[in-house]
Order: sequence, then structure tokens, then C-alpha cells
Amino acid sequence: MTTVKVEKINKKPFKLSLKQKNWLLSFHIGFAALWTGTVLSMFLIALRNKDTANSEILFALNSAINLLDDVVVIPSAIGSVVTATLLCWGSNYGFFKFYWVITKWILTTGLIIFGTFWLFPWGNAAEEIALSEGLEAFNNPIYLFDARGVLIGSLIQVSFLLIIIAISTLKPWGRRTVK
Repeated sequence: MTTVKVEKINKKPFKLSLKQKNWLLSFHIGFAALWTGTVLSMFLIALRNKDTANSEILFALNSAINLLDDVVVIPSAIGSVVTATLLCWGSNYGFFKFYWVITKWILTTGLIIFGTFWLFPWGNAAEEIALSEGLEAFNNPIYLFDARGVLIGSLIQVSFLLIIIAISTLKPWGRRTVK
């Protein structure tokens, strides 16, 4: 009779060393900091935007918001998700072992969906209207809606990013019990 060696089904495809995990965690924190700080900057620019008395400044502020979104927010959000995926995959965190990890995934996914389908289009539309209409944009209900959407949406985003950072730091909920 021959003995067959059975491998663990749950064996990870790779395991990060402590040094690799720390480097990856450092990049993850860096991406989260970039994302959060840039969205905060977008909020402050959007706040300044509503009091602008010069059409060129109005366009420049709307353009700056979109530039920050395109050049910093989108890449840092992608970097945050990629590093989080690698951390979950290659460490003991796992994807579904801890409630705090699951919560972070849900919130991050929500922020990316909100940014992609609402915040990003509002910012683009506001910039286009500011370019074509100048200060008359303040009489355009579409511009007013989109600019307000960017202002409130960026405040919502930065608030949820700060909540995600707090969850990462405090890890308030424990390990899931799987039966």
C-alpha cells in the first residue's frame, strides 16, 4: 500500500517575508496618505472655487481639481488597492479573516465607485463649463450642481479615507469565527 501526501488546500501561493511585508505596508500607507491629502486639497480648492470673482481663476481652480484627480488621486487609489491586495494575499491578514479588513475593502470599493461614476464626471463637467462660460457659469444650474457635487463629494471622500485610516490603525473588530 502506498502513502499519498495530501497538501493543504488553503496553502498560500506565496508568503511575504517580514521585510517584504514592511516595505509593502510602507507603500500602502504612502498611497493612502497621497490619496487622502490630495482629496483634502481638492476640497479646499473647491471651497475657494465658490467665491471666485475672476473667470480665469475659476477655470484654473476647476482645472487644478481635475489635474489632481487625474495625476494623484487615481494612481494613488490604484496603488492603495494593489498593495492592499498583495498584503492580504501574502500575509496572515487574508481577505476575509478579519472584520476590519472586510470593512476597509467595502469602504475603499465604495469610494472608488463614487469617485469614478460621480465625482470625476462632476469635476470634468465643471471645468468644461467654467472654460466655456467664465463667470456666467455661476448662473448655470448644471455648473452649480457639479461644483457643489465636487465640494461635498470631496469632503465625503476625505472623511471616509480618514475613517479607513483609523480602522487600519485601531483594528477595532477582531477575527471572524468560521464554522
